[in-house]
This record gives sequence, structure tokens and C-alpha cells, in this order.
Amino acid sequence: MLSDRLRTSALLIGIIAALLYVDARFSVAGAAGLYLLPLLLFFALGTAWDMCGLLLRAGFPMHRGVTLLGTAIISAAPAVVLIWNTLSAAMPETVSPYPADCPIGLMGWTTVAGVFATMLFFFDEIKDYSIASDPAGVLRRLTGSLFIAAYVGLPMSLLLALRTLGDSGPPDSAAASSLHNWGLAALLTMIATTKCTDAGAYFTGKAIGRHKLIPRLSPGKTIEGAVGGLIMATVVAAACLAFLFPAICSVDVPPLSFALLLGPLLGISGMVGDLAQSLVKRACGAKDSGHLLPGMGGVWDVTDSLIFASLPGFLCFAAVA
Repeated sequence: MLSDRLRTSALLIGIIAALLYVDARFSVAGAAGLYLLPLLLFFALGTAWDMCGLLLRAGFPMHRGVTLLGTAIISAAPAVVLIWNTLSAAMPETVSPYPADCPIGLMGWTTVAGVFATMLFFFDEIKDYSIASDPAGVLRRLTGSLFIAAYVGLPMSLLLALRTLGDSGPPDSAAASSLHNWGLAALLTMIATTKCTDAGAYFTGKAIGRHKLIPRLSPGKTIEGAVGGLIMATVVAAACLAFLFPAICSVDVPPLSFALLLGPLLGISGMVGDLAQSLVKRACGAKDSGHLLPGMGGVWDVTDSLIFASLPGFLCFAAVA
């Protein structure tokens, strides 16, 4: 119902706005993004929950609990450095800042977490294995758990890493203090650009859409709508660079021409992410991804495009940070 959708949207927007404000104002140097960790885990675990439900309904034997645990471990892996630096700021006499020359850097913890989650899934199967176990079921559970944890966890860890761009050390000057929120501006630009692609594609497709894009997967999407979505993505990216960046980060703002690369890349990857979700739903014989968000459907409906846009978004902003 529309009322449920409005209530859910208002609640989500309120929580997101509050966490963004706290992270922008109160996160310590070297730990930017830590206050966004609950939000990251909500969307990561919600997406993994939806996917587990789809696979279970399609006949896949899934161990949902261990799959969610592995997804959370990979998604939150970069937070090891953030937590370390937060403790260092709170107890400087006892805890030193995270060592810059440590072989396991911010993204290295994601690799460690991925290996650990893989071992965890195998251990879960080993402890339950018996002579009567179904070999095909073991392999299908392992495959499903690894697929979900990697598909959700790796991109989510990139979103957390994107928030940390520009936050390289103690803010001992006005410029360094402004750079503390550079990654936040980049993260918000990436999300706004990707999600506005959907709106541009929808309204353009409704107005002038004639030629189907991929009717077997998503009958409602048109080529004209896709073009409109890419134009919208480029416009939104340019607006964020022109207004959002200067508002919260006054130094090292990427040039406006950067939107000509960023907008289309995020728009295309976001549309592919949406089609990827449609592919899985059709393979599972399902119409909806889930019902965790009343009036809005599943959490995966919110994250599908962001999951695919996380890599080009991170690489683009890392190149100009």
C-alpha cells in the first residue's frame, strides 16, 4: 500500500540522514565511515536474506545463518582499520594508529575476510556431514553461500572503502579537515547518480519508449529509456560535482568534465545490476525479491544497482582522489 511505502521511506530517510550527519561531524581522522557501518550491514544482510529466500523457494538447500554471517564478515572487513583508529584516538597512550606499512591494508582485510568466510562455509558443512548426507546438497549449499557472500559482501566493502577516500590522517589544517569528508561526497554522488538513472529511464521509457531493451528479462525496459537514464545520470553527476562537493568538501573537487565519464559508467553498471537481479528472480521463478521493507518490497530492490555500480564508482573516485 502507498501508506506503507511512505512510512517505510520516511523511516529509512530519517535513519540514513541521521547516520550521515553523525559520520560527517563526529568520525575521527582515519576512521571515516565507521558510523555508517550499521547502515551498511542492514543493506548487506537484508540483501543476503532476500537472496537466501529466493534460493530456498527455488529448491536450493541453504544454510541461511552461516551465509548471513559470511556476508557480514566480508562487508564489514574494512572496518577493522576504522575501529583500530577510533580506539587509537580514544586511547592514544595505549593504542597506536593503524600502521601505514601494515601488509594488510584497508582493502586487504576484505581479502582476509573472503578467505575466512569460505573456510567458515566448509566448516559448517564438515560439522554436519554424515554417511547419509546428500553430496549434491553439500555442493549446492556451498555454491549458494559462496555466491551470495561474494556477490553482496565484496561490493559492500567497496562502498565502505569509498567513504574513506581522502581521509588519510590527522586533520592538522583546514584543507585536511575538509578532505575528511571527501569520501562522503564521493559516496553520496555515486549513490545519487546510480539511483537517479532508474528514474530517468522510467520516465523516458514511459514517454517515448518504443524498442524493448531485453524483453526476456525485463519487458518494461526500453532502449529509449536506457538512453534517458544515462542522460539523467550524467546530469546528476554534474550537479553533485558542482554543488554537493563544494558544500561538504571545499578542496580537491573533481572537475565538472569528470561527470561525462562518471555518469555513463554508473548508469550502465546500475542498469546491468538491475538486470542481474531480474535474471536471478526469473531463474528462481519469483516475481519479488522479498518483503522486508513494507510497501517497497525487498532490500535487494534497493541495492541491486548499487552492487554493480560500486566497482566503477570506487575506481573512478580513487583515480581522482
